[in-house]
Amino acid sequence: MVLAPMLIEASLWLAATMPFARHWLAMRNWDKIELQYPENPKIESDKCVILLPVWNESLIIEKKLSNLSKQFAGPYHLIIIDSNSTDNTVSLCNQWIDNNSNAFSSFQLIEMPVRLGKTTAVAAAIDEIQAENNFEYICMTDADATLSPKAINRLLGWFSDGTIGAVGALPRRIGSRSEETTHRKTFDALRVAESKADSTPFLEGSCMIWRTELVSSSDLNTRANADDAQIATAVRLQGLRSIVDENVWFEDMAPPTLKGQRRQKIRRGQGLQRLLLSKRSRFFDKKLGVFSTILRREAYFHIASPLLYGGFVVAAATRWVTIAIAGYPTGSLSTIHNVFTVLELISIIAWMNGRFGLKIPYLSPFDTVYSGSEILLLSLVKSSRGQSLHMWQQHSDVRELLGKKD
Repeated sequence: MVLAPMLIEASLWLAATMPFARHWLAMRNWDKIELQYPENPKIESDKCVILLPVWNESLIIEKKLSNLSKQFAGPYHLIIIDSNSTDNTVSLCNQWIDNNSNAFSSFQLIEMPVRLGKTTAVAAAIDEIQAENNFEYICMTDADATLSPKAINRLLGWFSDGTIGAVGALPRRIGSRSEETTHRKTFDALRVAESKADSTPFLEGSCMIWRTELVSSSDLNTRANADDAQIATAVRLQGLRSIVDENVWFEDMAPPTLKGQRRQKIRRGQGLQRLLLSKRSRFFDKKLGVFSTILRREAYFHIASPLLYGGFVVAAATRWVTIAIAGYPTGSLSTIHNVFTVLELISIIAWMNGRFGLKIPYLSPFDTVYSGSEILLLSLVKSSRGQSLHMWQQHSDVRELLGKKD
């Protein structure tokens, strides 16, 4: 009776884990590829518009506008789209522009009559830009992100390479818990390696630029979040690359509580899962080259693996229930059971390491994989119950802390 749960448990764990090992080996090879920044890049800042989606950002909007105004070595245009803020974000934007009239080449404020979520706001702004303006590049950034000096210029330089369709920066998180820092390092390494191999489907909306012609509003699922990843993937499906630049960064703040960070990651996880599921017809598209492999594996990591790890936990519990009913195994089964017990204890400690930041050494990367899978499994559960997280609740504690920060 004990043997069957053991075999199921081992099979589920191997099926969930081995693809991570395979991808890690692939990343080691991809990291050897050099992403060559264009020589003497042509930076056409007058053809770039900065898109800033906002909602109730009164505590930080003036700091954000000040940061953007210091970006240029050339003129930039600014479009702010407000998702029906209930505070004085709009008046503060207009007041700041009135007091700093030379900060941008042009300025436009779009006010949405109702709040429909960030992705809907971004889609509406894309329509506006494509219909009425002659901008070749859109730079999207979030209100809570501080960009590194001349970040936009550096990113624009990549478009001198005709194969590049989108490029983004990497985050530097203030106040991250240790487990969040480990997660971020792993995720950033993944995106860099994917960029070198072909493209990454995941860019950060806090700082990214793409060629305007490559993405239309119809490419975005407005009932899902992760609009940045939707854009990055759409660019690659149009035939050009989507990459991150390791030399450009933005600074933002992680939610200060474990609950806040989990809420943020569950929301993000659901958006990525929906994106990957929507592109399942491209998983084996030979025209996409390595990118089809990346899409396929990311879908496995974000959807299949969490389910398999969940099954592994159920199988382990079933084995212990079977032992409680049938008695402790004897002979060789006893030895196998003891081995399984030790491995389960290690897995539990690794999960707690990633979940609570216990800082127990030698368990990486399993701590990141296990805790990340828990988050993704919760995202899948919420989706299965019809809970859509695209209308996210703002982390007000982050805005308060950023507002006080010098």
